[in-house]
Amino acid sequence: MKISGNTILITGGASGIGYEMAKEFIKRKNTVIVTGRNEQKLQKAKKELNGLITFKSDVSNPNDVKELYDQVAKDYPELNILINNAGVMYTIDLQKHKLSATDLTKEIDNNVKGTIWMNDAFISLLKKNKNTATVTVSSGLAFVPLAISPIYCASKAALHSYTLSLREQLRNTDIKVFELAPPATETELLKNFKESDMKGISLMSVQNMVAGFMKGFENDTYEICPGQSSQLRFMSRFFPSFILKQLSKPVAAMHAN
Repeated sequence: MKISGNTILITGGASGIGYEMAKEFIKRKNTVIVTGRNEQKLQKAKKELNGLITFKSDVSNPNDVKELYDQVAKDYPELNILINNAGVMYTIDLQKHKLSATDLTKEIDNNVKGTIWMNDAFISLLKKNKNTATVTVSSGLAFVPLAISPIYCASKAALHSYTLSLREQLRNTDIKVFELAPPATETELLKNFKESDMKGISLMSVQNMVAGFMKGFENDTYEICPGQSSQLRFMSRFFPSFILKQLSKPVAAMHAN
């Protein structure tokens, strides 16, 4: 992929991985648009990153996705890269019936439906342009679950499967389909996790993680697994029972509370 001179849309780009991606792409002279649900975070990012374009939009709301598409297609018809980065992650005790149906599946709505709706809306626009790509940000936990976050991990496994199919279905187009599977990364996504939950897991800096993404993206590596993600993918293939047991150790502490 050519990584300069593009028009790029990044969902969930006001903080964390999306923000770092926006910063790196702006450095390389791209037009960068980010979306998010929090207007204050969007304005802060806009002040910090010169030239950043922001839209308040929630990928889990299909009406927001349609409105976003209409605006972007009108103002930035040259859009050629879509990065589906928006995501949420929670710990959930499946033995405790304490969440509403909506809250129980919030990660599915945001992580899975949001990505599917965004691709469905924007693929027709991408097909009109050159040097085009769509990027799914899944997780190393797409390959083996962290059992205390069952819905999140299921959502990322679904995204991995969906992206494999999307790549095959777009093979007769010029759109390249990438998947970035980050390892545990130092972002707000993990702010609610206890230190004991992350025992044995090495956190990767967001800067190093995005640097790995940029390298893989430029080199047309369609499945990018920085840091421990590559180890999780390997272990899930050759030692699935062992790695599942290791990542399930925090369940005992969850049930002790």
